[in-house]
Amino acid sequence: MTFVSKKTTKESELTEGVMAVQLTIRMPDEYKGKIEGLAKRMGLKKSDVARLALKQFIEENVGNDRKVPYARVKHLVGSVQSGIKDLGQHHRKYLIQSIRKGS
Repeated sequence: MTFVSKKTTKESELTEGVMAVQLTIRMPDEYKGKIEGLAKRMGLKKSDVARLALKQFIEENVGNDRKVPYARVKHLVGSVQSGIKDLGQHHRKYLIQSIRKGS
């Protein structure tokens, strides 16, 4: 049996459709206060905070092809410039120089 209740706009944004599955979890005691604080500050229910956290975790980890390392770092490729043209070919030399300067 599924109960449908009238939802506020904020709740509607968090839930897509009817909630049909209930999940019970065990977590450290320290999380209770943090979740309650977040819920109060955001004007949400504790279950909404948990749902948001699960949604974010799932979006970040499901569908990402973990077998292809490039897929995990492609957003970083080309985002940093060292100014050293042959860094890729002589990285060991530059790493050793950097370590010696630091000590």
